[in-house]
Amino acid sequence: MLISEGAIVARVVVDVMLKPEILDPQGQAIARKLPQMGFEGVSAVRQGKRFELELDGPADEAALEQARKIADTLLANPVIETYEVHVL
Repeated sequence: MLISEGAIVARVVVDVMLKPEILDPQGQAIARKLPQMGFEGVSAVRQGKRFELELDGPADEAALEQARKIADTLLANPVIETYEVHVL
């Protein structure tokens, strides 16, 4: 939670990932390239998105619920993606 010019601001993070059963070509390309670059022992890579939201008010359950609604309607495609919401 931030206090900006006297106002309380909640910082909430939404991490969006493809569902495990969805093909991730970008993650696969990264995983194939890593050994060529000298990075061994990485068996898989999944690519995702991170969104940081600043919401007016405290970082309470209402703020998290608002972030979930934003994720459901705009940030994530629930058919192929999952998301997690947490306070930063």
